Order: sequence, then structure tokens, then C-alpha cells
Amino acid sequence: MWQLVRATGVLEPNSAYAYALLCRDFSETCLVAEVKEDGIEGDLVAFVTAYRPPARPEAVFVWQIGVHPRAQGQGLGRRLLLELLRRPAAADATHLEATVGVSNTASARLFQSVARELGAPCEILPWFTERHFPSPEGRAPPHEDEPLYRIGPLRRRNA
Repeated sequence: MWQLVRATGVLEPNSAYAYALLCRDFSETCLVAEVKEDGIEGDLVAFVTAYRPPARPEAVFVWQIGVHPRAQGQGLGRRLLLELLRRPAAADATHLEATVGVSNTASARLFQSVARELGAPCEILPWFTERHFPSPEGRAPPHEDEPLYRIGPLRRRNA
């Protein structure tokens, strides 16, 4: 996951340890997609890391979703999010949430298209602003705002 994040050139990389912890402690809400060749598992091409926030147990919060550049445009991100919502750990969630950087139009379109597919509204709410993120010396520009995309209430379809 750490390598895939770096390959996207868009996502903010976290430590490899953070990805290992997320996948271990939130394994029921973290999914991956691999390329399989001749029935043999291959390279990781997409993932979603998510969890149920204790303060908002009705929600599934997507911490990060990534698709390798060579696999973009195939609907993998959308399929991962829809599969996430079908998992037992998310089956009773009424909302899907994520923060999306204001310049990340691909992710914004992804969450809005998932909302349309689910027949649910998508609210975009102020959440984290530039002032919430420390700016290391020499870093320009500062971290951009990340509004919250809140999809729901979810209308479940039989899948």
C-alpha cells in the first residue's frame, strides 16, 4: 500500500507501519485489489483503508483509497467502496464518509458517483482546513483544505 500511494503521486503517504496497523486492526474494513495472471496472485493495484469512528458509529470513514496509475479508469475505486459497504463490518452503517483535498477532483467525482449509484445524498461539509496541518519548513504550498464528503443515509440494495 505504501508503495502504491507513492506511485499515485497524488495521495499523501503515511508510514508503512501505519498501513500495517490499519490492515491488522481494521482488517474487516480494509480491502485490496490485485492483478491476477493465470490464477496466480499478482501486484496490488488498488486498496481502501477505512474504519468505524467511535464518535460516529453510524459511519464508515474512508481514510485512504488508492488506485495505481496503470489501473485507473477501470472502476476499481468504486467497486472497492461498494464492496466495503457490503462487508459485515459495514453492513449496518448509514453513512459513508471521507475527507477529500480540494484539488483532488478524481476522488471528489468518485465519492459523488458512489452517492448517485447508491441513491443517497452527498453532503460536502467543512472539516479540516489548512490550519489543522503543520507545515514543515520549506514545504510549499501548505496542506490544502479537506472537506468531509458524507454520503447517506444509505439505501441498501441487494447485491
